[in-house]
Amino acid sequence: MENLFNIFVESIFINNMIFAYFLGMCSYLAVSKTVKTSVGLGIAVIFVLGITVPVDYLIENYMLKEGALTWLGESFADVNLSFLSFIMFIAVIASMVQLVEMVIEKFSPALYNSLGIFLPLIAVNCAILGGSLFMQQAEYQNIAEATTFGLGSGVGWFLAIVGIAAIREKIRYSNVPAPLRGLGITFIITGLMGIAFMSFMGIKL
Repeated sequence: MENLFNIFVESIFINNMIFAYFLGMCSYLAVSKTVKTSVGLGIAVIFVLGITVPVDYLIENYMLKEGALTWLGESFADVNLSFLSFIMFIAVIASMVQLVEMVIEKFSPALYNSLGIFLPLIAVNCAILGGSLFMQQAEYQNIAEATTFGLGSGVGWFLAIVGIAAIREKIRYSNVPAPLRGLGITFIITGLMGIAFMSFMGIKL
């Protein structure tokens, strides 16, 4: 249990997708104009990462790795399908994003319209694919660790986009120099938040 807690905290603060790796910056910058839309997209990202990372873990360990197909018989012991990792991971991500899109359109048309093109673009959000690739690199021992990492990464991305959205709503009333208004000041604030999150690297888990 302690190990799962460590993975969760580390994926949120120490290895934050936005502030540590700057993954998913396109939708992070485009959708973070209001807190309401940021919360909606952030929850969608948590759901997609929480589902795709464990599913990709199962696919990798029971289909793609060398010897993963031994459950089909000894004749499959030498089969190595790891070269299909990228295409399989992307297929799972695209399927989950399509599911999320249909659910949001059904139950919250206003949020669906406000997110616009950026909702289906979760499928090509590099933070989502990065979650599966980091899971693959970390070589987690079981699906619980992979799921915890996926959820933690999603929560970290959620905190990042909601945080910048709240700041952007407040600075509308600030006297920001004209050349820096919009994305200019957003990049500066993101950099400062990234530096602030670097302080979490001192946490020993």
